Amino acid sequence: MALLAAITIASLLQEAIYPPQINGQISMKPVKVFNAKTPRQRRKQEMGFLNFNMTADLTPLFTWNTKQLFLSLEAEYENAQGVNNTIVLWDRIVRRPEDARVNVVGAKNKYAFKEIGGKGFSKGAAGTASYALKYNLMSYVGMLRYGEAARLSDVSFDVREEL
Repeated sequence: MALLAAITIASLLQEAIYPPQINGQISMKPVKVFNAKTPRQRRKQEMGFLNFNMTADLTPLFTWNTKQLFLSLEAEYENAQGVNNTIVLWDRIVRRPEDARVNVVGAKNKYAFKEIGGKGFSKGAAGTASYALKYNLMSYVGMLRYGEAARLSDVSFDVREEL
C-alpha cells in the first residue's frame, strides 16, 4: 500500500512540475441552423449543423500512468435569459499513444445541437458561440485531469428556413 501511495505522489509531482504542452487548432464555417424534426419530437425545432476541421497533438499526455483519453468538442453560448450553455457535439476515446495525433477533416457534429428551451437560435440565443476541444485524462493511479487543447471563438449562427 505504501508503494502505491508513493507512485501516486510521484505522478502528481511530475504533472505539477512538468505540465504537458498541448497544441491544437479548430476551424469551421458558420453553423447552419434549420427547422428540423427529430424522430422523437412531433414539432419542428431549430437545430444547428456544423462542419469542422480539427488537429491536435496529444502525445505529451501519454505517460506510463495514462490509461485513456476522452476528447470532446464543446459549444459554449449564452441564451436570451443569460444562461451559459455548454453542449458536447463530438467525442472520441483515445487509448493508444499512436492514436494521440488527432486530425479530423470535414467532420460533422455527432450529437444534436439545439436550444433546449424551445426558443431556437434565431429567437433568443446569442448570435455566436465558442468551441473548445477538451480532454479528460484517465490515469491508472491518481486523479482525473481535465484540460483544453484548442479554442475557437465567435463563430456565428447562419439561420435558414427549413431543412
